[in-house]
Amino acid sequence: MSSALMWRTEEFSTPGGTQVSNLLREATLENRLNALRDIALTLLSEVESLRSVPPAQRTDNLKLQDEVQRFESDLIRSALQKTHGSQVRAARLLSVKQTTLNAKIKRYKISIIDREQGTGRVQNHEIAA
Repeated sequence: MSSALMWRTEEFSTPGGTQVSNLLREATLENRLNALRDIALTLLSEVESLRSVPPAQRTDNLKLQDEVQRFESDLIRSALQKTHGSQVRAARLLSVKQTTLNAKIKRYKISIIDREQGTGRVQNHEIAA
């Protein structure tokens, strides 16, 4: 048995071992709190990203093709915003070829504000039918 294991075992059995035991519990609790804090921050950022998505427009005449195009257009805009307008990185993020993404950007008339302006925001346009 290693001396480190024996040292720890001996320390727990002595009156000073109680202090070490308490320190270990506090460290474990702190690690759990840090993990929980990270999860909460991630969840908050996801909720914030959901707020930026416009609500779906409800009509009585829903058409699957129109809804698919709207959903696809929103995904492309989101990917372009996350990549600050880089079509290469957005295509990688969406797991499509760059030429496919470029064709869809043209089809849905999505235009990107010049990245040199520093905003990298995507302009919203009507979806071409």
